[in-house]
Amino acid sequence: MMCRNALNLAVLIFPACLAFAQQAGQAPQAPRLNIVIVEGEGAINNIKQRTSRETIVQVEDENHKPIAGAAVVFLLPGDGPGGAFVDGSKSATLVTDSQGQAMLPRMQPNQLTGNFQIRVNASYQGRQASATISQSNVAGAGPGSAAHAGISGKAIGIIVGVVAAGAVGAAVALSGGKGTPPNSPPPPPTGTITAGSASLGPPQ
Repeated sequence: MMCRNALNLAVLIFPACLAFAQQAGQAPQAPRLNIVIVEGEGAINNIKQRTSRETIVQVEDENHKPIAGAAVVFLLPGDGPGGAFVDGSKSATLVTDSQGQAMLPRMQPNQLTGNFQIRVNASYQGRQASATISQSNVAGAGPGSAAHAGISGKAIGIIVGVVAAGAVGAAVALSGGKGTPPNSPPPPPTGTITAGSASLGPPQ
């Protein structure tokens, strides 16, 4: 009798233990974060002027609501085209603001032209997400260009206008300061024309 009761108890307990083990192994996963590239995707950086475009990311929850206080890590390429932050490092960690956004610190492009990617990792309360931002380094305008020399298009227009005004003034001065000379009759002909022939010389 005791053996039979023990067997019945085991039969009842075993399915419950199996169900509990399955539930423990299938614990619900924490919802993931989303990283949205607000600005900076496809940006072109000028390596001659050592300037880079503004890059901003936004961290959101599974319902696409911004998350404030999330940690965001920006990682620049270790070699090849890319750059470094002003302190010379290749990584920077920030915290998202009230809008869930974080801005890439000022980056100085290196002297290598080409495409590269910035890696972004975000974490918040055990949840994580990652993304990449594609950018490129290009050479700026040549040293012979007006932009490089610091002459703006407006200044060039002023210079051209002054030169043109000077040419007009010179023409007026040569004409006696009276502007465009009045129309005058054409000079008398210096030759005579007869039917069937032409001769040159003063009129007779």
